Amino acid sequence: MLQSMTGYGRAEQEFENRAIIVELKSLNSKFLDLKVRIPQGYREKDMEIRKIASTSIMRGKVDLILDIKYLDASDEMVFNRDLFKRYYKELLDTTKELNPGNIGDITQSVMRLPNILMPSDDVVNEGEWEVVKDVLGKAINKLNEFRKTEGQSMEDDFRIRVNSILDLLHRVEPFESPRIDKLRKRFRQNLEDLTQKGNIDENRFEQEVIYYIEKMDITEEKVRLEQHCQYFLEQLDANNGEPKGRKLNFISQEMGREINTLGAKANSADIQRLVVLMKDELEKIKEQTANVL
Repeated sequence: MLQSMTGYGRAEQEFENRAIIVELKSLNSKFLDLKVRIPQGYREKDMEIRKIASTSIMRGKVDLILDIKYLDASDEMVFNRDLFKRYYKELLDTTKELNPGNIGDITQSVMRLPNILMPSDDVVNEGEWEVVKDVLGKAINKLNEFRKTEGQSMEDDFRIRVNSILDLLHRVEPFESPRIDKLRKRFRQNLEDLTQKGNIDENRFEQEVIYYIEKMDITEEKVRLEQHCQYFLEQLDANNGEPKGRKLNFISQEMGREINTLGAKANSADIQRLVVLMKDELEKIKEQTANVL
């Protein structure tokens, strides 16, 4: 089954007094371009978060957002007791040494010092981290399910368009013989006109006719185009679990080469019209393959 690189996944779970939310958005990209936005306290977990995400997502331009929301606003700050004690002791000792008669309100002074009160998300809770990993996994699963659903729609569209190209290709055959007959008649008329002006080497003339007819022969292009189309459909049917986007893109490029050559050698307005329709279908296929994982 195909997977689209476009997708969205979101998961949420409460832990103690916090709501843990992970949100993932992805667009198409040649490689994995992962942007992570996480609370300050989870900076040390950045590489692990990236590793978890990259293992399952593989390709795409992905925005990953981890948000920790406190259900009780009073819990958003954490009091650093150990640091407070150290500050308090140092200030008390220094005040006693310099001005023992006027100690003052040391507590208020210490509370104004850096890092006595810190945002709760600056403190990594190991229990919370385990929940974060679980929520991240659920969000990734939802993203991948979204991608599979989009991929199924793309696969259905691919089948319709490739079969349309095959149908157009089969409609070329009735126009092949008339164009050769037309070419022979034109050459014969030219020969008759030239015969009136001088001697003409009949053998050389036949060689020239054969040469141009061979140049106009489109049998190989038709065979190769049909093979490429069938190979494209075979890849859609393949169930090997491997990403298919790049391979489908390469096959579509080969299809394009055969269609272009077919048009260049057509020498028929009817065939050219069919070629234009093939190109239109192929362009829509190429647009879609750029978004296939």
